[in-house]
Amino acid sequence: MKKNGLLLTLISFIALLSCGKTANKSIVIATDLTTELRAPSYPLVTVDPYFNAWSNVNNLYDDQVRHWTEKEFPLLGALRVDGTIYRFMGVEKLPLKTILPTSHEEKWEGKYTFQQPIGEGWKSLDYDDSSWAIGQAAFGTQNEPNLSTLWQTKDIWVRRTFNIDEDLKDRDVFLHYSHDDIFELYINDIQVVSTDYSWKYDVQIELSEEVKATLKKGENIITAHCHNRTGGAYVDFGLYELEPNKSTLSNTAIQKSVSVLPTQTIYKFDCGEIELDLIFTSPLLLDDLELVSRPVSYISYQLRSKNNQTHDVQIYFESTPQWAVHNISQAVTYEEIANDRLKFLKTGTVEQPILEKKGDDIRIDWGYFYLAGHNDKSTNMKFGDYWNVKQEFNSTGAVSETKTENLSEKMNSENMTVLAYSKDLGKVSDEMTTGYIMLGYDDIYSVRYFDEDLKAYWTKDGTVDIFTAFEDAVNDYSTIMNRCDEFNRELLSEATRVGGTKYAELISLVYRQSIAAHKLVKDKEGNLLFFSKENNSNGSIGTVDITYPSSPLYLIYNPDLVKGMLNPIFYYSESGRWTKPFAAHDVGTYPIATGQTYGEDMPIEESGNVLILTAAIAEIEGNADYAAQHWETLTIWTEYLKEYGLDPENQLCTDDFAGHLAHNTNLSIKAIMGIASYGKLAGMLGKTDVAEEYMQIAKEMATQWETMADDGDHYRLTFDRPGTWSQKYNIVWDKLLGFNIFEPKIIEKEIALYKTLQNEYGLPLDNRATYTKTDWIMWTATLSGNSDDFDALIDPVYKYANETKSRVPISDWHDTKTAERMNFKARSVVGGYYMKLLEDKLNR
Repeated sequence: MKKNGLLLTLISFIALLSCGKTANKSIVIATDLTTELRAPSYPLVTVDPYFNAWSNVNNLYDDQVRHWTEKEFPLLGALRVDGTIYRFMGVEKLPLKTILPTSHEEKWEGKYTFQQPIGEGWKSLDYDDSSWAIGQAAFGTQNEPNLSTLWQTKDIWVRRTFNIDEDLKDRDVFLHYSHDDIFELYINDIQVVSTDYSWKYDVQIELSEEVKATLKKGENIITAHCHNRTGGAYVDFGLYELEPNKSTLSNTAIQKSVSVLPTQTIYKFDCGEIELDLIFTSPLLLDDLELVSRPVSYISYQLRSKNNQTHDVQIYFESTPQWAVHNISQAVTYEEIANDRLKFLKTGTVEQPILEKKGDDIRIDWGYFYLAGHNDKSTNMKFGDYWNVKQEFNSTGAVSETKTENLSEKMNSENMTVLAYSKDLGKVSDEMTTGYIMLGYDDIYSVRYFDEDLKAYWTKDGTVDIFTAFEDAVNDYSTIMNRCDEFNRELLSEATRVGGTKYAELISLVYRQSIAAHKLVKDKEGNLLFFSKENNSNGSIGTVDITYPSSPLYLIYNPDLVKGMLNPIFYYSESGRWTKPFAAHDVGTYPIATGQTYGEDMPIEESGNVLILTAAIAEIEGNADYAAQHWETLTIWTEYLKEYGLDPENQLCTDDFAGHLAHNTNLSIKAIMGIASYGKLAGMLGKTDVAEEYMQIAKEMATQWETMADDGDHYRLTFDRPGTWSQKYNIVWDKLLGFNIFEPKIIEKEIALYKTLQNEYGLPLDNRATYTKTDWIMWTATLSGNSDDFDALIDPVYKYANETKSRVPISDWHDTKTAERMNFKARSVVGGYYMKLLEDKLNR
């Protein structure tokens, strides 16, 4: 690997030099490394669970940039070449005029009932609703946005009548709605919305011609019904009309390619006679924790003429305060800041509710978002009206230096303030012209950890401020770009050697996703805490069965980060806050880590996970020092596994999407691996008698397991159900940690069976359903030492990623027949894709 690394470094250096002479001080970033995978979503800004943005479309200019929760995090980019505009990123938000306001703008009044109406007439305008109550929107449970009318029952029915002055059939009309959970909405008795069990806020859809034809001058009605299955409940809706002739950046560039590398996403465009490279860099190099934590992400641009002639070129970037709010009803502030080197546009909420919100579908609404550029004569930056600043750039090639008066603190559809940047690049020739902007986020406090509120790791206990972080980002720019290029090449080369091109492209896709689902902090004793957020599953913080599948990536590149994931769980038990004889599931709901909030324990699952990972850390580091610090706790958990692990009772495990199972054979394997891990650790600590005792226990349990699970040509899903099967991915540790306590024929039989059970988009998790977990497929594929077997299991996963219509940061849970995600997105567990690389590292 060292020889390959040196060679790749030399190649990288030569590539950087050969790309052309820079017209500015920025280096030229090598863009020759490419990937072919059409990503479900393209990572753009990936720092932590809140400062996190993606493109969910094939062409960067086809839609808004979005947070992983799918809320708009607008970024707009355009190039002006000899007076012609080419939009290369984002879309202009539809300039909508209010017909019926949502509660973001006004507490509108409607009639409602919690009692089911008789018949279907309640949807009609002439229905007698005199017995219904009158209330103001929004309707919902406590702590929902703009709440006026409390709704705490399972169902609510709402009627909203309104008058319009003229027919709307020839207009472009949009419905704006929010709901939690199952929602149906009708306009003049025609159904417009029907959802499944989901919760979405600020959805915008265009009305069909059929519906618009009913919107006639005079009285009209919108009716809605929402059923709350569990948790929060919410209803809000309104109508808006497209205001014509506002677009100024309608002409798009031509996107030629996009490549997802581990630390960078590289787009290539044609903008008339100018070629543009756009490079998004989040330098998540795991051997440099200050860099991983630094809340600054780069957008670099590189331009050259295509026709050996010079062209007058200006570039424009724009973002909005939506990066700093949970919802668009929140009021925001603005501040322009400059020093000798940099200019900053800073925005955040007026309220600043630091660490007040917790949960899953949450965006940060405390701290401040920054757009930063160089302070030079060719760069203009300001806050401005959404449409006026674009028109300025369209007309003159620059954002004017005149300050905009009366900036709106609200982000309603008709009057949004934007953060605008323009730079005159002068005459662009066939010699490379380069530059970059930076996006940053100062969250002030990141996590509440039991009795203290913790700042991010990069602040060095509050001694480093955001402006210093930006200065460091500028000082380190050239070094960072070179390091990222070297790492990208080395990782893709190693992954291709180990698992082939498709495997390499998959692990490149998920690298930033996994890391950015974490937040790095230290406790008051200086212990590293690397908190995961359980994105799009329940929002838990520090979940052990998220740490376990994520771990291969971090075991390879920095096992201290695996310790940082486990430290909160050990502390929770050793502080006396958690008193049960097995490991907790989590330590709270992100970003509040004050104790388990999940409603059900997972004793064998989580105890086995921690023991296995502690042994894996020891194997990587060559010592069991970390285990020694927690030996008493590990002993208690091992005793639990010894007593209950061989034939598990009906308790929850991580794969119980189809319901709980007693006698789960894969969970039993985890318990056996946990006990063997304890024996291995004891041996490394010189506890010879203990090591022999527990390794013998594990071996005896493995022998019993084989007899109990045997089903002829394979092994069962549960000990008591013949004719069933499941992926036995937990057995991978028997191979990686050198236990060798399970007979090799078990893996041989299982792999042979798996190859006969695959569907078009992968191997199902077990016989109960056609869905799968791709992280576990990667582990299962690693069981076999045969490259053909590995490819047979990996190729359908690549096909899933390349073809799924679920355009979100890749879901680890999808249907193997349709390629549609079951749920989940943007989760850290895709770090498990690195299992094959971990095996290679341990073998070497």
